[in-house]
Amino acid sequence: MQVSVACSPNLYGAAKVRVQSHTNLVPTTISLKPHPTLTSTVSSSNLTLRCKAHPLQLLNLSTSRISSFRAGQLQCGNSSNGYRGNEGRGLREWIEQVGEALSAAFPLWVTIAFLLGLFRPSCFNWVTPKLNIFGLTVIMLGMGMTLTLDDLRGALSMPREVLSGFVLQYSVMPLCGFLVSKLLNLPSHYAAGLILLGCCPGGTASNIITYLARGNVALSVIMTAASTICAVVMTPFLTSILAGKFVTVDASGLLISTLQVVLFPVLAGAFLNQYFQPLVKLANPLMPPIAVAAVAILCGNAIAESSSAILISGGQVILASSLLHASGFFFGYVLARMLGLDVSSSRTISIEVGMQNSALGVVLAIKHFGDPLTAVPCAVSSVIQAIFGSMLAGIWRQSIPADMKN
Repeated sequence: MQVSVACSPNLYGAAKVRVQSHTNLVPTTISLKPHPTLTSTVSSSNLTLRCKAHPLQLLNLSTSRISSFRAGQLQCGNSSNGYRGNEGRGLREWIEQVGEALSAAFPLWVTIAFLLGLFRPSCFNWVTPKLNIFGLTVIMLGMGMTLTLDDLRGALSMPREVLSGFVLQYSVMPLCGFLVSKLLNLPSHYAAGLILLGCCPGGTASNIITYLARGNVALSVIMTAASTICAVVMTPFLTSILAGKFVTVDASGLLISTLQVVLFPVLAGAFLNQYFQPLVKLANPLMPPIAVAAVAILCGNAIAESSSAILISGGQVILASSLLHASGFFFGYVLARMLGLDVSSSRTISIEVGMQNSALGVVLAIKHFGDPLTAVPCAVSSVIQAIFGSMLAGIWRQSIPADMKN
């Protein structure tokens, strides 16, 4: 009788196999020492016994000379360490799955925060201006922790898509914000807030929506990072030009604040990702739900501070935000296709253009505009863009672009 036992390299420690047939063969015990590939043989018949994964699994074997036999316990490796590792991986996977589920329900959380701020404004009395800035800093830090050198290489590998998305991001939305303000003849505070929102970079939720819409997720991440870093210059510059016709804009103050709450946290996150991988790996599963919670709290607080005014004239703000985001989604896709980009990239650019960093708009509006109503369009837009983006993702998810099938 010949028995061959092989254990996979992932199993450590000694392995013992006891095989006993229904014939008059003597039971045999085989001891194996740790080795990437372990094999031991005992002569009697042609029988092969393999262990590749679970240590106490019943193995079904067949041979030409022996019709049946019993396979005894098979132990490979240090079971306590193995199970401890499996438990660790299981806990991490569970946290990641819960985080993804909470992040995917982003529209629900911002809607709940919006309604609480509107009808129960006292729920946000605990939110202070410093806490607003801290919340946005955490969001930007989490975004920075997703950046790697591979992202930069990815940007170099598709320069036309990244450049097209960047130009559309900082042209379509600022101009649409200005035109919608004129079209609806918005009060100066609402107009300034809508234009400020249009001049903000892409929002972090756009990455989730792009994934659901079968877009180019890598392009989405790159575009969000590029527009966020460049917001240090573009947001104050465009806001001062377009919103300066409605209210006085402190361009230098906007620049300094954008540096503090955008660029520095993003660079800090990227630095951690580059040199402190274990820490980032530990924190990454927690960052998406934390970011979603921070956005919901920031927007709910902005609504709460002006709830009475919104209840009186909120319909105008909701219409203005709806027109702004609908224009961003529409023109982002159409213009990207006109530029010759594929369907997947065009979907991605549409989502990136249509979804703004409303949390940044809220913080900048509260800090640099005297009227708290200026922050209202930014807060309302967090709900509008989440609903629009989710609906669009649901429609696009039904069809796979031809460029993704190849």
